[in-house]
Amino acid sequence: MNNFPQNEALQFRKPSAEDGSRVWRLIKETAVLDLNSSYCYIMLCDLFKETCAVAEQNGELVGFVSAFQPSERKNTLFIWQIAVAESERGQGVGLSLLKQLLEREENAGIRTIEATVSTSNIPSRSLFAHLAKDLGSSYEEGNGYSAHLFPGNAHEDENWIRIQIKG
Repeated sequence: MNNFPQNEALQFRKPSAEDGSRVWRLIKETAVLDLNSSYCYIMLCDLFKETCAVAEQNGELVGFVSAFQPSERKNTLFIWQIAVAESERGQGVGLSLLKQLLEREENAGIRTIEATVSTSNIPSRSLFAHLAKDLGSSYEEGNGYSAHLFPGNAHEDENWIRIQIKG
């Protein structure tokens, strides 16, 4: 599926607390994602490792996805952030991270994927549409979190994305 040279094969795995600071740096280097505290990423990598994943290439962290199952919707996986190193963008890393999460035995009951994406974030919207197509599933967008909910004036609306997995 990926077009990576064999000597630079990607490895996907569950994160650990030790990955938290590396994830924080990756998010910071994207310069487009909301940067949370390093503690947040350490906690995600430790307490939510079943629904998060990292991608490594030659020992370097090149991708991360954070997700969780909302307590009231156990068959739903809410994708919070997807980060891919600039050097690997456009190579299918984000899509592979999402598919790796869905292939895990502990996530076998997932029937809905949800996320919120800024209206101007075309790459992320395309990523989720591509995932839906690959899964043979429906894709829909709707109103999510309005810009007025965020402090200051620097945040735009976040559209709600929902993918219903068939099966």
